[in-house]
Amino acid sequence: MSPAPSVTASAAPVRAAPDPARRQAIGRGLFWAATALLLAAVLVQGLYSAGLTEVGFANWRPVLYAYVIWSVAVCASQVLRRGQQGQRALFVLPALLFTLAVVVFPTVFGLFIAFSDWNLSSFTGRQFNGVDNFVAMLNDPYYWNAMGNMVIYVLAVLVQYAIAFGLALLLNAEIRARKFFRVAFLLPFMLSPVAVSWMIGKSLMEYRFGPLSQFARLLGWDSPAFFATPWIARASIIALDSWVSIPFIMILLLAGLQAMPKDIMEAAKIDGATGWQSFWKITFPLMLPVSVTAIVLRIIFQLKLADIVINTTAGGPGGATDTVTSFIYREYRDRSNVGYGTMLAEFYFVLIVIFLTVLLALINRWMKRFPTT
Repeated sequence: MSPAPSVTASAAPVRAAPDPARRQAIGRGLFWAATALLLAAVLVQGLYSAGLTEVGFANWRPVLYAYVIWSVAVCASQVLRRGQQGQRALFVLPALLFTLAVVVFPTVFGLFIAFSDWNLSSFTGRQFNGVDNFVAMLNDPYYWNAMGNMVIYVLAVLVQYAIAFGLALLLNAEIRARKFFRVAFLLPFMLSPVAVSWMIGKSLMEYRFGPLSQFARLLGWDSPAFFATPWIARASIIALDSWVSIPFIMILLLAGLQAMPKDIMEAAKIDGATGWQSFWKITFPLMLPVSVTAIVLRIIFQLKLADIVINTTAGGPGGATDTVTSFIYREYRDRSNVGYGTMLAEFYFVLIVIFLTVLLALINRWMKRFPTT
């Protein structure tokens, strides 16, 4: 009987592991090839759009295709060069590349338009005009009037915060029908600002037949025109905006109040602290992170205020209620001035970034004075 043959090798050939150096070289080559393609497409289309060459595309769609190819190449390059770390990066890269496409690129492209004379009602099309739009912006009194109005609207956020904090404290207390009032106070936030501007600004506050105007006449106001006098019109816009926005701040503060530990308040009550002392020494410092978040978010929303103004007063009377956003909107809609309107928007965007950066730095320094936060 012959001995059984010994198995010395597997029937299937063993595949050699890929060379890491080769994978990295392929990844780098793929990335730089896609980058060169994207830059070439942008350069060709940019020169063609500026009228410096006759070679180009009919529109910017090929540049979009080049960007999609570049995005895919970036993701593949990360996997080839970094292995498992590159695979984990795929969970973040698509969102980052999408943000780059819909946020960063339009902002940079807006700068390209801002330095152009481009009026949609003109047959000449877009033409480069240097800093003419910037100089016109500096000498535009209506734009700076709208900028001054924005200071008043932003300061009104502090009043909204104070009212919202009071409502949050009330709804956090043990009162009857507390759940009903929570839902009732949230109803304005569920409505569209456009609907509010028509329902209240155009209907209830209408000069001739509006219920609020008739009630004001009963109180002795002979001509209750809520949007005829500059300061009354501005106050009316702030009231409409506050009616919509206060519930947003209130619900954030109410969530913070409900998350506070109850034993701290009970200990303060046992120690004999009054209601004001408990609020100022305990509740307010503990609520600072939530308060700062609510105020900053509300300021960001306030800097975009436009819909209520556009539908109610269109910026009048005499620009008293104008916001920067509503002014830019009319620059596009009424004057079809794309180049100048884009310059106004880009400059306003830069101011917002600077303002919020300084504001957050000051808030961070101020909050360090409260050790409980």
